[in-house]
Amino acid sequence: MTADSAAIPALKPAAASPALIASLAVTLIAAVTIAGAWFFQLVLEILPCPLCLEQRYAYYLAMPLGALTVIAARSGAPRPLLLAGLAVLALATLANAGLGAYHSGVEWGFWQGPTDCSGPVVNLGSAKDLLSRLDTVKVVRCDEVQWRFLGFSLAGYNVLISLLMAAIAAWGFAWTARR
Repeated sequence: MTADSAAIPALKPAAASPALIASLAVTLIAAVTIAGAWFFQLVLEILPCPLCLEQRYAYYLAMPLGALTVIAARSGAPRPLLLAGLAVLALATLANAGLGAYHSGVEWGFWQGPTDCSGPVVNLGSAKDLLSRLDTVKVVRCDEVQWRFLGFSLAGYNVLISLLMAAIAAWGFAWTARR
């Protein structure tokens, strides 16, 4: 009896399936990206605007869903379950790329952004509380770029990263569907 034949079947390494590779890659990219976003916010003190915060939702979805899809692929889950996980990952990250493109357009002045983070400031409330609120609140505008590198803002990089994640998930979906 060899060591391999005596191994517990659940602990044998699974073949690297496209679903496993794609979901693992999307999960890791999402984790690194959200860690970078928190680094920019907490260390470099580049505070996110409301649209930036909304763009993080797809990453917060992709990390646990991607991890669950990795576990499902490793444990030999049915193909429809893997396809569902990869489809949701692809659609969520593709939608996030659209939101990032919208935010980039707001930053470039191609269109008007949401009124809560771009345009004129309205409804300041009573004059009595105004000074105390101005000392405690920092408004981060969606139409002002706080940081650029190689001509791209953080919203622009979000578009590229989200498109990459969507392409990887779509690749995993297509190859898993063929098997």
